[in-house]
Amino acid sequence: MEKHELKVDALKYHEYPVPGKISVASSKSCQTARDLSLAYTPGVAYPCLEIKKNPQDVYKYTSKENLVAVITDGTAVLGLGNIGPLAGKPVMEGKAVLFKRFADIDVFDLELNAKSTDEIVNIVKALEPTFGGINLEDIKAPECFEIEERLIKEMNIPVFHDDQHGTAIITTAAFLNALEVSKKHIKNVKVVFSGAGAASIACANLLMDVGVSREQIIMVDSKGVITNKRTDLNRYKKNFASSLNLKTIDEAMHGADAFIGVSVEGIITPAMVKTMNTSPIIFAMANPNPEIYPQQVFEVRKDAIMATGRSDFPNQVNNVLGFPFIFRGALDVRAKTINKEMKLAAAMALSELARLEVTEEVKRAYNNENFEFGPHYLIPKPFDSRVLTHLAPAVAKAAMATGVAQKEISDFNQYKKNLIKRIFH
Repeated sequence: MEKHELKVDALKYHEYPVPGKISVASSKSCQTARDLSLAYTPGVAYPCLEIKKNPQDVYKYTSKENLVAVITDGTAVLGLGNIGPLAGKPVMEGKAVLFKRFADIDVFDLELNAKSTDEIVNIVKALEPTFGGINLEDIKAPECFEIEERLIKEMNIPVFHDDQHGTAIITTAAFLNALEVSKKHIKNVKVVFSGAGAASIACANLLMDVGVSREQIIMVDSKGVITNKRTDLNRYKKNFASSLNLKTIDEAMHGADAFIGVSVEGIITPAMVKTMNTSPIIFAMANPNPEIYPQQVFEVRKDAIMATGRSDFPNQVNNVLGFPFIFRGALDVRAKTINKEMKLAAAMALSELARLEVTEEVKRAYNNENFEFGPHYLIPKPFDSRVLTHLAPAVAKAAMATGVAQKEISDFNQYKKNLIKRIFH
């Protein structure tokens, strides 16, 4: 599709038949005088009094258990940068659509005109009575790290910065499968990261959790390789400062087994790819245009394994494979947080699903294309309904096993059936 045609269609999509992409609908009938007396005064007083006696009854009588806030300050929106909360609203509405479509989760999108970390933290904390979970979105680094850390510590509902952890979970799932395909051992792989923002640092942390050696990670920001000789590093970048005598990304790429880019278009050249180790793993995830295009890679390295953030190339690292299903599992056991074990469970479930035979449902959604686990199919497709029944239960089980769940699921076979009903009702 031509860029101009896409722009015209996208603007029409957002404007008609009514402006925006989401609305609020009542889940109860309100057609009669009796309905009105139950929905509002005087009947509404009864659930209010029950909740006052037992605060946990809020999950019984209100929509809190299935309601998530998608919150941004608009400082790092997609690849558009600091465009502000108002201009970021279409993205947050889009996120709400994906929550509902893929996991039947209701969302209020909240765009905050807030100028400081303290202000954002205080606003979000004050919203805890309303929501079952908080999805932070498009908040710039390094502020996003502190905001999330403080909210996790101070709130008793899940707080999840999707730019960090959603990207990390999908990347880790794809990376594990790329290692399987390339026959590389995780302890030995040398990984070069381009970008040192929220997504890149979260990806590096989760890859270390699954076995990548800290000493084998080289991280590069806009000023070059992050080394312990530099004096301009924040505390998050310092965790990845290398002792190697490297300055440029070109030098870092020599002999690398893998490249993970969450940075800017065109920063990697075919010449750099040539210098990488055998069967190089290249995840060029800058959006909308990757650090290097697949055709550029394959011209110089036929043995490469490639992923991007785009839907028009194989192996799209797409956050929609994560956040709806992670929150579904967390909400269904009333998890107090989304911890490392829950993130790892999600990554492992995605990795395992990609190795299963693809269903006819998925083929139909993608013009009857036949997918088979290998270099061009490392992660499941978003329209694979099995993502819901693999990820949500895995996340719920991890929450229960680590003691952060406030509600137990006793029959996971029935739970999976209920999940399917939610989406296909």
